[in-house]
Amino acid sequence: MLKSLDLTNFKAWRELQIALGKVTGLFGTNSSGKSSLLQFLLLLKQTKNATDRGLVLDFGGPTNLVNLGNYEALVHQGNLALYIDWTLDWMLPKPLRVNDPSGSREVRFKGESLQESSRVEWKGTHPSARYVKYRFDDTVFAIEPRADESSRFELRSEGRKPLSFVRNQGRGSALPGPVKTHLFPDQARTYFQNTGFLSLFEAEYEALMDRIFYLGPLREHPQREYHWSGARPTDVGPRGERTVDAILAATAQGETRNLALRKRYMKFQEMIAYWLRELGLIDSFQIKEIAPRSNLYQVRVRRDRTSSETLLTDVGFGISQILPVLVLLYYVPEGSIVLMEQPEIHLHPSVQSGMADVMLAVAKRRQVQIIVESHSEHLLRRFQRRVAEGSMSSSDLKLYFVNTKRGAAELNDLKLNKWGGIENWPDKFFGDEMGEIAAISKASLERQIQA
Repeated sequence: MLKSLDLTNFKAWRELQIALGKVTGLFGTNSSGKSSLLQFLLLLKQTKNATDRGLVLDFGGPTNLVNLGNYEALVHQGNLALYIDWTLDWMLPKPLRVNDPSGSREVRFKGESLQESSRVEWKGTHPSARYVKYRFDDTVFAIEPRADESSRFELRSEGRKPLSFVRNQGRGSALPGPVKTHLFPDQARTYFQNTGFLSLFEAEYEALMDRIFYLGPLREHPQREYHWSGARPTDVGPRGERTVDAILAATAQGETRNLALRKRYMKFQEMIAYWLRELGLIDSFQIKEIAPRSNLYQVRVRRDRTSSETLLTDVGFGISQILPVLVLLYYVPEGSIVLMEQPEIHLHPSVQSGMADVMLAVAKRRQVQIIVESHSEHLLRRFQRRVAEGSMSSSDLKLYFVNTKRGAAELNDLKLNKWGGIENWPDKFFGDEMGEIAAISKASLERQIQA
C-alpha cells in the first residue's frame, strides 16, 4: 500500500506532498492537475517495464499506459533548467529482513515499509538520473555523484545503521550512474563485496509497480461478439477492452468468495451480476458461448424480470461503462493498487453513489488500495455518509480538492471528521449551488412581478 508521494516539478505540480489512504479521492476543476498524479505513477510503472535499460524515463506512446511526449512536456512549465524529483513511501506486503551483509546470519536491517527517492534532470541533450536512494530501517542506501565530478558516482550509506561498503581488490574507484530511476548499476555488485542486499530493495520496488493497475476515463463501446482464446489477461486494459476476457478467465478459474454477501462462494460472473443488480442496472447478466468450441461469446442481459434477454449492445451505455470498474476491482490480486479516472462517466447519480460502496467494500475486505480522480459529487457524498455511519474510518479515506493558483497546481486536504463532515469545504467546490438557487428564485420572482 502506498503511504505517501512527494513530487517536485512534474507538469502542473511545482510541489506536491500527498498522503494516501485505503481510498483516496481527487476532486477539483478541469485541467488543475488531478490526472497528473496518476500519470506520474503510470510513468514509473512503464519505465520499470521498459526493455531498454538505457531509458531514464519511458515517456510512452500510443500503445502505452500513458503517452507523455518528452522531458520538456513533463517538467514544470517546460523549464529544462528544473529537475524532477520524488519520494515514494509504501508498506511492504510482508516484513523484510536483511541479514548482515558481512556474511553473518544476524539480521542487520528489518522493517515493514520502504522508501525510494530519485531525481531526473536535463543534461545536455537528454534526461539523466542524478541519484537513486532507498530508505529502510531509518538507514539510507544511495548512489549519488561523487563530490569531485558529476559524471562519476559512488555508493553512500547514512542513518541509524550506516554501512561501510567493502571494495573488491583491484576494482575501479568510481561507478556509472543509476539505471532507469530505481536500479543500482551492475558494477555496484561486482565492485563491492557486501552490496548484494541492494537487489532486495530493487525487487520490492518492481513488485510495487507490478501491483499498480489502471482504468482510464474513456472505455470501449460494447461489442456484439467477443473472441476469447482462453488466455488470462493481467487486467481489464486501460479502456476496459479486456473486460470480457477477464470475466471468462476468472470464471473458468473457479469460485470466488462474494465479499459483499459474506455467505457463500460463487463464480466470478455471478458476483459481477450480483453487483449490477445491487446497483439497479439489470436483473440478469450472463456471458454465453455462441456455439461449442467457437471461442465466440455474447454478453446477454435482462433489464428486469418481465423483459426479454438482449445483448449488452442493445441496452443503456452505462452498463458497459461500469462493467470494467467492477471487474477490475475484483479481478486484481489482493493488495493491488487501482488507479481510476472518472469512473462515473455515463452513470446515473444513484449508480455513482452505489459505486462508492463497491470501492469501500473492496478496499476494506480485499485490501485493494484505490486512487480515484472524479468530478462526481454523488461519489463524494456517499464516501461522507459511510464515514458518518461508521462503516469506514475517516483515517482510511483521504479526500483532496485540486485547483490552480498562480500557474501551478495546488492540493487542498479536505479535513474529514469522524462524523463525515468536511470541515474546510472549498469555495465553489461543486459549483455555486446556493448562488444558483438564489438566481432561480430571483428570476422567478421578477417574471411573476412582470406578469
